[in-house]
Amino acid sequence: MDSSELTVMIGLEIHVQLATKSKLFCSCNTDYQTAAGPNENVCPTCTAQPGTKPFDMNAYAFEQALRIALALGCDRMRDSVTMQRKHYFYPDLPANYQRTSTPIAEGGSLAGVSITEVHIEEDPGRYDLKTGIVDYNRAGVPLLEIVTDPVITSPDHARKFLEELRAILDYLGAARDVESGSMRADANLSITGHNRVEVKNINSFHGVFSALTYETSRQKNMVKNGLEPERETRHFDEDRDITLGLRKKESVDDYRYIPDPDVQPIAITKEQLNRINASLPELPRKKMERFRGQYGASDDEAHALCMELAMADAFERVAKKVDPKLAAGFMRGTLKKQLNFRSWNFAKVAQKEQFIIDTLLLLSERKVTDKVAEKILIDAMDGKAGQKTASQYAESAGLIGVQKSGELAEIIEKAIAENAKAVLDYDAGAAKALQFLAGRVMAMTKGRADPTTVQELLKKRLSK
Repeated sequence: MDSSELTVMIGLEIHVQLATKSKLFCSCNTDYQTAAGPNENVCPTCTAQPGTKPFDMNAYAFEQALRIALALGCDRMRDSVTMQRKHYFYPDLPANYQRTSTPIAEGGSLAGVSITEVHIEEDPGRYDLKTGIVDYNRAGVPLLEIVTDPVITSPDHARKFLEELRAILDYLGAARDVESGSMRADANLSITGHNRVEVKNINSFHGVFSALTYETSRQKNMVKNGLEPERETRHFDEDRDITLGLRKKESVDDYRYIPDPDVQPIAITKEQLNRINASLPELPRKKMERFRGQYGASDDEAHALCMELAMADAFERVAKKVDPKLAAGFMRGTLKKQLNFRSWNFAKVAQKEQFIIDTLLLLSERKVTDKVAEKILIDAMDGKAGQKTASQYAESAGLIGVQKSGELAEIIEKAIAENAKAVLDYDAGAAKALQFLAGRVMAMTKGRADPTTVQELLKKRLSK
């Protein structure tokens, strides 16, 4: 059997830390990443000391959960939510159970992926498998779990879904910084007709793609060779980009869910939902649609610009000062390429917005070429431009285009004199010879000449 003929089914359970100052059932600080040391942001409640009771649920966290559910288009909102105890015995759970809610909402879809349910729970502590050290600073941080249907068809499809989910969370400001590891995922993956395998605690978007790529290949190879993947839970090893067997897969019954008698059910009213719905910002899909209509952005440009709120907002400001089509192409192409190369988001260069505008003005006035504009941007991102404007830096670095009368003509004459064979080839009808000569001129001008002008002048000179 050809492994390419096998169909994969993937479902994700995404865990998102909500942006709150205090934990879900106590007043401890949620900023565990800057804690003075292990087990500093803890109290008797979040470490489950005997006799302690949970506080009332963090109302702000619950409202943030509702905002995310509505933004995902969930169309079956519950009237009330009950907290349950999910039992499992592991060092990261001081109570030996995790408080997790019944579904807050169901339905909805994103990037072609349908949402099974959304619910809220408390984050466990952190257990280091290698050292055996347990840190409870994270225990009790409000956590939203988004569960998808098993309709994701490939690792790349999963990545696209997660990118759009990250954008929605960015627009809402409802989640902690997802780049810092506050968004994690478990993946359920199977080859159609075969056992399902769960991959636990994937700690980054890149990790999801890598884990699913490896696990898809592993299971397809097993099925291809007549072996049945075992129903199990596996761990993703980020250092080696592989999954490793952990334990047999638990069933729902193994967790022994029971209603938590210490937490009252929480009502969800239509008035509350209407108020939250009315407060939602323009979300990525709507903004993409508007950018296409208002600014003439292509589908790719609109998508790239709108996947980060800071970039989308910056583009709208830039588009007021330069041609929107030029701005969209430059920011989606040149700028995005350089950001991706550095694994940066736009926020890292937000302070250079005016520099970007000035660079685009140079480009629109044809004082620099596309290639030179990219070099100016690279130098600015690498700190070489200092406090200079784009124009000042381009001038001081000798990057302004060949502007002086007769200067380009002299360079063209030199290129023709040094490449007599190419001239003969052009005269004989070899179109590529013109491209070669134009390339020589561009090299001699260090990319400062306008390529279109160079070709026009070359044609005119060679026709004499």
